[in-house]
Amino acid sequence: MSSNTYVARREFARTALGMLAVAPFAARAFAQDTVALTERVEFTRLVAANRILAFEEVVDAFGHVSVRDPENANRYVMARSRSPELVEFADLIRFEQDGRSLDPDGRRPYGERMIHGAIYETRSDVNAVVHNHAYPLLPFGITGTPLEPMVHAASVIGPEVPVWDIAARFNETDMLVRSMEQGRDLAATLAGNSCLLMRGHGAVIAASSLKEAVMIAIYLKINAEVQMQAMAIGTPRGLSDAEVELSRATQFSPLALDRAWEYFAVRAGVDPS
Repeated sequence: MSSNTYVARREFARTALGMLAVAPFAARAFAQDTVALTERVEFTRLVAANRILAFEEVVDAFGHVSVRDPENANRYVMARSRSPELVEFADLIRFEQDGRSLDPDGRRPYGERMIHGAIYETRSDVNAVVHNHAYPLLPFGITGTPLEPMVHAASVIGPEVPVWDIAARFNETDMLVRSMEQGRDLAATLAGNSCLLMRGHGAVIAASSLKEAVMIAIYLKINAEVQMQAMAIGTPRGLSDAEVELSRATQFSPLALDRAWEYFAVRAGVDPS
């Protein structure tokens, strides 16, 4: 990315953030007079996560991020159907786990929100989900070559990245996860892992927090790039399971996680709080 492009995107993000700051917390998406502090932090952070992932080119016009509703574990919050780089606080909508929108204005939701609902339904340890189509990941979902953790910063992806093929159970489709049945099948393949590749489609990240989800999504993409480069010049040696466990604990420690979040937020021009 050129320095001019970087500056332009940063200034755009900062301008949008200024607009976000004056948006009422009692946005129409929530239809309530006040918003609890925990909600305010999580939902503002959700907007930041969208912007960060767009700036880091993990998502483009497509892709989405959600967070489990801190006030109701059986619901989640994500934006209306909008490109992540453009998401603002007022775009956020609450959803039931089965994908039913609680938006009083009936705005168009993401079609693949069932990915998020099914994972929250299946995994009580997950509080944030990312779905993206980062191009460096796609070859590993269509070739049979496994994507493996190669470098210490990418230990956050975990020791295994399974591949889910929607055709295995649902035959030929448009490749999109449009039903809870499909979402639950995807969640079953994800199992207890942090990441999953979708054949011919993209990836899903499931984490205990938005900060962790963003870190995993970014380093999953970086790891794919490194592995491809290494495979071009030799046979790469990935991290052992023990190395993954030890490195992952370090990366998810407050020192490393908060440092990374601040770095990514400032780069994207959003508030790192």
